[in-house]
Amino acid sequence: MAVLHHGRTEPPDTEACPERSATAHSKQPRPEQPRTTVPEQSSAAHPQGPQTALPQRPQTALPQRPQTALPGAPPARGPLKPRKRLLAPALALLVVAVLVAVAHQIRPAPYGDRLTPGPPAHTARARGDGVEAYDGRSLRWRYARVGRRPLSVLPTHGHAFTVWDDGLVTDTDGRSVRWHRALPAAAGWLRTRGGAGVLRPLDRGILAIVTPARITAYRTADGDLRWVLPARAGCAFRPERAVRHGRALLVAQPCAHGAWTAQLVAVDDLGGIAPHRTPLGNDRPGTGGPEHPRTEKALAPPR
Repeated sequence: MAVLHHGRTEPPDTEACPERSATAHSKQPRPEQPRTTVPEQSSAAHPQGPQTALPQRPQTALPQRPQTALPGAPPARGPLKPRKRLLAPALALLVVAVLVAVAHQIRPAPYGDRLTPGPPAHTARARGDGVEAYDGRSLRWRYARVGRRPLSVLPTHGHAFTVWDDGLVTDTDGRSVRWHRALPAAAGWLRTRGGAGVLRPLDRGILAIVTPARITAYRTADGDLRWVLPARAGCAFRPERAVRHGRALLVAQPCAHGAWTAQLVAVDDLGGIAPHRTPLGNDRPGTGGPEHPRTEKALAPPR
């Protein structure tokens, strides 16, 4: 007869029945644990095969801090727009243009020119330290040079040719000073004797300037030098004793020793008048005949 014992029963001896204890232990239900979903990874990333997902602790969302630049690093800048890239060169060009314009305005005038422009006039004369042009009693324009004094003025065809005390010759038409030409070694003589007879007009737009050492001819259109006739050795020209005869200008050339025929020189727009001369043409290039109208020798026929 079996005896039933009420109360707490002891578990069987696991050491005596190891197989039974293992089976019983495996059949006991395990407590459920929270599962976390792990994304499946491809077999290419893990060549050894799929791995078991390990339980992970639930993470609470932490507040994210704004990213700050590292100490010493330059601040990040976005790409500049094309307009902003072109703005700096444009401003630089504008500043350079303004500086050039200001420098052009404040630069000193060449030869100390001081011109008060006006319409052309047929009458001009030296007055004080400048040249004044009039139309009747109305002043048209005035021209002066700093520190210089005009000695003689020759008005012709709306132009005023002036010789100054420093040996400079100018041409003014009222709107601008068209050209300047310097007379070599003539400043001292001009200050002593003045400019009487120095400016002599010739035909075909040629202006002769007579000084004791030489006669120089310039083209009035552009101031181009056309010819030079020096005085003979031991002789000197006398500008105040020059007279016009037809197309020729007769200039006295006194000599200490010499025949009277050598003491008179005749010139025209082509230079010294002499038999069988072959002078240069005085027309502007492209407006008339060739520069050398007659280049062959006077005595030998052309080949």
